[in-house]
Amino acid sequence: MARRSHKKTSGGKKVLRIVLIVLLILVLAIVGAVTKLYFDVSGSVDRTYESVDRDNGRDVNFSDEEPFSVLLLGIDTGDLGRTEQGRSDTMMVATVDPQENKSTLVSIPRDTYVDIVGHDTQDKINHAYAFGGASMSMDTVSEFLDIPIDHYVSINMEGIKELVDAVDGVGVNNDLAFEQDGHTYNFGKIHMNGEEALGYLRMRHEDPEGDYGRQKRQRKVVEAVVDKSLSLSGATQYRSILDAMEDNMKTDLSFGDMRSIALDYRGAFSNIDQLQLQGEGFSQDGVSYQRVDENELEEVQENLQEQLDQ
Repeated sequence: MARRSHKKTSGGKKVLRIVLIVLLILVLAIVGAVTKLYFDVSGSVDRTYESVDRDNGRDVNFSDEEPFSVLLLGIDTGDLGRTEQGRSDTMMVATVDPQENKSTLVSIPRDTYVDIVGHDTQDKINHAYAFGGASMSMDTVSEFLDIPIDHYVSINMEGIKELVDAVDGVGVNNDLAFEQDGHTYNFGKIHMNGEEALGYLRMRHEDPEGDYGRQKRQRKVVEAVVDKSLSLSGATQYRSILDAMEDNMKTDLSFGDMRSIALDYRGAFSNIDQLQLQGEGFSQDGVSYQRVDENELEEVQENLQEQLDQ
């Protein structure tokens, strides 16, 4: 069975499973950032816009409040001097159903063994981004989950660091003491700046739960950034958040799309169902992969198809 948790909200080297932070943009819009800083937000979003060329995409009418899906990608570039295409070491799919006022967020293990659509090969799912960018990632995930993938949002490592610094750091309750990248993370409540947050998210090998434990830390940081952002009131602080977004994020959602989502889909973000696909490890030609159980995958597929009226 897929790991499941319900979250009620108001509002290493290749790591970074924190792309869920893009929901922060929508939360900020919901609480009035669009109204307060309309032109700043519009300009920032315009600078993040990057369309994708796909043959099998569909048009979602946000004005009619149709359900939609978005692929969230965390790219392992932008930090430590990395400037190459990179891989999507975070892959999450969010489905948003305004009729049922519900959203579902599915985390996909980065080493999941799948058919790479458009590349005629089987490989780790996070390699799709390296082979063909957001478009190939969207097509590959669409086939894997058997649902349409309507939009994407990607953010790189530097963006995470800048977002944490933009809110003057975040505090989390740490349940595993460890050291990473020259930083010490003690047990209990800790406060981190952007650089420390990256180290917190990078650690995997000392965690008994491996990559799944790292994903728990990712969720803690995401929640902390969102909570801190909602408490901010100054335009200067919001400007810092927008600067971090426009320099390190790409999406095919326009400002008009985001505005419609913020105004008309807000109820769906008050009920987020989080699912974690579980993979079984295996090796092939000396490379480690994860294979998701067919029954578990089918259960998640049906859940998402129901939300998207498929």
